[in-house]
Amino acid sequence: MASVIKGLSKLCIHTQTTKPWSLQECVTNYSKAGVKAITIWRNVLEGINLNEAKKILDDADMKVVSLCRGGFFPSVDSKRRNEAIDDNLLAIEQAAAIGAPLIVLVCGSDSRQPLETSREQIKEGILKILPAAEAAGVKLAIEPLHPMYAADRSAVNTLQQATDMADEIGSPFVGVALDVYHLWWDNNLEREIKRCGHNGHLFAFHICDWKVPTTDMLLDRGMMGEGCVNIRQIRGWVEDTGFTGFNEVEIFSSTYWEQDQEQLLHKVINAYLHHS
Repeated sequence: MASVIKGLSKLCIHTQTTKPWSLQECVTNYSKAGVKAITIWRNVLEGINLNEAKKILDDADMKVVSLCRGGFFPSVDSKRRNEAIDDNLLAIEQAAAIGAPLIVLVCGSDSRQPLETSREQIKEGILKILPAAEAAGVKLAIEPLHPMYAADRSAVNTLQQATDMADEIGSPFVGVALDVYHLWWDNNLEREIKRCGHNGHLFAFHICDWKVPTTDMLLDRGMMGEGCVNIRQIRGWVEDTGFTGFNEVEIFSSTYWEQDQEQLLHKVINAYLHHS
């Protein structure tokens, strides 16, 4: 049992992986299973006083790794861009209140305009919220998404693009979240991980697997070892940069959400121990 607990010391689970559970259920069940780190999706904070959420986490001695998600900056509509800024400022307040040191940015895109315009609006949006993030002590991680999401979910689609943007912004509070689901296919991945890490921009590392065939662009992610991603190799590249953060399991799966969540949690832990 002790060796299993040690093996879980770098495991973080996103609340979205066990989406049917409330924050309290996630914290209670993760902790009981030996998982002591969590990334919180903002939906589980709805209807909860933030002080109450902090108490739930503190009572279980649960480490908050990050808050998901901010972003969605681009739009042809200036009103929507301003609303996105307000929502990201709220996310910063939420992160600070619950002790999350990092917000993951799903940056957004608008198919009604060129990708270059969306990317510029992403950078502008980050710069607008950066003073509030710095004042709150909350870092911002740009998450590049798979190119299949370029039209509507993120105009940042490679690690190179994300690292370039972090370089351009030039703040120690702005870096990158690397998700193997989105980046496993990139033949420049090893080189770009090295560059991102050595530039001090590698803030987070997310894991799951790419099922073959995948049946849904968003909601058919696989358990580690269930697909074609060489997670151990990518994890090795990440750790070779000196990264000492958590391995964050983030699985969106309508199939898994329909299952018994306690059983699913144990499957996640087993897959993590054996395939990552």
